[in-house]
Amino acid sequence: MVDSVDFQCEPWLDPDAEPFIRIQSVTKNFGDFTAVSSVDLDIYRGELFCLLGGSGCGKSTLLRMLAGFETPSSGTIHIDGMEMSEVPPYKRPVNMMFQSYALFPHMDVDNNVGYGLKCDGIDKEEIRSRVADMLAMVELAEFSKRKPHQLSGGQCQRVALARALVKRPKVLLLDEPLAALDKRLREQTQFELMNIQEKLGVTFIVVTHDQEEAMTLSTRIAVMDVGKFVQIGTPTEIYEYPSSRMVADFIGTANMFEGRITENGADHVRVRSDDHDAEFFIDHGLSIKVGSKVWVAVRPEKIKISKTPTEHSSANNSSANNSSANNLTGVVQDIGYLGNISTYRIKLPSSKIIAVTVPNQVRPKDGRHAVDWEDEVYLRWDAASPVVLTK
Repeated sequence: MVDSVDFQCEPWLDPDAEPFIRIQSVTKNFGDFTAVSSVDLDIYRGELFCLLGGSGCGKSTLLRMLAGFETPSSGTIHIDGMEMSEVPPYKRPVNMMFQSYALFPHMDVDNNVGYGLKCDGIDKEEIRSRVADMLAMVELAEFSKRKPHQLSGGQCQRVALARALVKRPKVLLLDEPLAALDKRLREQTQFELMNIQEKLGVTFIVVTHDQEEAMTLSTRIAVMDVGKFVQIGTPTEIYEYPSSRMVADFIGTANMFEGRITENGADHVRVRSDDHDAEFFIDHGLSIKVGSKVWVAVRPEKIKISKTPTEHSSANNSSANNSSANNLTGVVQDIGYLGNISTYRIKLPSSKIIAVTVPNQVRPKDGRHAVDWEDEVYLRWDAASPVVLTK
């Protein structure tokens, strides 16, 4: 129901909301090569929006067009109601934080952060005040007189962020902002970045190739491939309801089965995969003809694994004759122990390898897994778990 939608938190659901950034039919060609191909995108004020894709997909080119460092071959970009085609980079209401941070090695933290304000001719007292406020926000006040080489990678990242924000841009563009950090520091900094963005209310647009980073940071994600958007949505929508095999494979891990629709009711779909002797029962309808080729994606964490056969509960199936659906058997080929979870690679009778992930909620006795190498195992999943993909 429309009444239950919080438009303030999700303005993209409000048909009357005005986009803060509007990208319309934007294309960028470099000679015969098309880096960005006729893309449309609306971003709303205060969003932390991620452009996600592999190398060469066009995400950084689009970011550079927003910054004014590249000019669209065709199409328009509006920011806060103003068309940007004739506006040079230094006059746009945006600032950019580069992957390399680009800090001046001969300047201390204070002067690095205040450099842009000094170039703009801002009064010295105001520069001092704004720099101090920004350093306090990124928790670097006590490091104000240090040079970049005296800082850790995470501290340098926060100096670069403070320098980008101290000019109070309406939009901050971040190009792979956490790529230079190690995994632990990157995870910590993601939440710091989210907190700073929430405090300031600045619209952030982040380019990244890291799926987990995009899922953690963003209000919404645009997945790019060969210059186009293949899906735009919230992290939950992108992960749980991918629009294609490409998105399902790119965001996380998905076990993919090719099959054909054998039954299509108003409230369910049945798919048969003869190649892998598997039948899938999905608890929602789909507008597709019986006999059509589809792919069924099942996430590793949705699959339950056991060394003994387990009957489906009535909650897992919509009809009594589905005991054969959503069940597989196989043999454990490999186990990846990651501490909080274990990943099992299961070989099916068809020789297909699928992945199953299990949270390690109980410490294993004698360091042995409850399910071990070469064990024969039984796999099952709920009817709500699979996603049927038509492309």
